[in-house]
Amino acid sequence: MFLRSVGALLVALLLAGCETERHGLDYSEFVRKIGPPSAGKARIVVLREKGYAGIADQGWDVKLDGGPMADLKTGTYVFLDRPAGQHQISATAAMFPGTSQVDISVQSGRTYFYLARPSERSKVLGGMAAAGGVAGLLVGAALTSNNGNQGPLDFFPLEEDSARMTITELKLAT
Repeated sequence: MFLRSVGALLVALLLAGCETERHGLDYSEFVRKIGPPSAGKARIVVLREKGYAGIADQGWDVKLDGGPMADLKTGTYVFLDRPAGQHQISATAAMFPGTSQVDISVQSGRTYFYLARPSERSKVLGGMAAAGGVAGLLVGAALTSNNGNQGPLDFFPLEEDSARMTITELKLAT
């Protein structure tokens, strides 16, 4: 009985020490501080909704044109200003057999918003690995080998009004 009590206390302490609130600029404060994209450039914003991220929110490795944006953690957004033209948003994950990619075209002076969510393949592989360990992961990889998106994330374009409503509660990833 004593060991159960000690174990429960340790779990409670670990959970109490988890960070549940992100720190950083909210979007309206951010836009006021830095203004719109500079001449000839567009702003590309990738956001991740609030929600339970598990005990450790490691963040998603989101890249723009192969270069890192920042770790996209639960309830945060990342952005980069880039010249008008063609660009690619991508994501990889440790020990995940694939890369997510979306090609975009941007015009100068505009802001483009993308919502990142786990891909269908990612959900299946996670469930299969949880249920069956390595064998489940291998079966899941075979079952999802024909998915259009082989990577861990899907990127959904958002209309500006919808994006601004979604992003009001999020914080800039730091």
